[in-house]
Amino acid sequence: MSKDDGGRIGTVAALVRSTFLVNAVYADSAREYGLTQQQGQLLCVLMAQPYGMSELGAMLGLAKSSLTGLVDRSERNGLVERGSDPRDSRAVRVSLTRKGAELADEFYAETCRRVERLTERFTPAERDTLAALLGRVVTDNEVPTVFKEPDPAR
Repeated sequence: MSKDDGGRIGTVAALVRSTFLVNAVYADSAREYGLTQQQGQLLCVLMAQPYGMSELGAMLGLAKSSLTGLVDRSERNGLVERGSDPRDSRAVRVSLTRKGAELADEFYAETCRRVERLTERFTPAERDTLAALLGRVVTDNEVPTVFKEPDPAR
């Protein structure tokens, strides 16, 4: 950033820096709930529905061995369980346990509150504009739904 640019940053820097900011908020929230950032992501993804291991790997961007370790640790902590896939007897589906669903709900709600605070100085119109533009980046690049839309009533 130069002195005469009015304090503005470009699109690339803004996107990258905002990613770091949101990841830091997410990691702090996860830590306070006794989770790793990846466990928090796994719980949030599984809130929507159970998924097969290959689907989870693609959504979370993890190699098979990394995902297996993540699911193993989460299963040992009583947060997820493996079950058979009714469509393919060789496949495994991962779902939240009752304990995992309760923790996921709490973690999700708190993380949403924290991320929302990042824009607390914005007007409603500015928030709408930001959501529309980022939403377009996400849909244009076919980003999987790894975090459900927050319920405005929460």
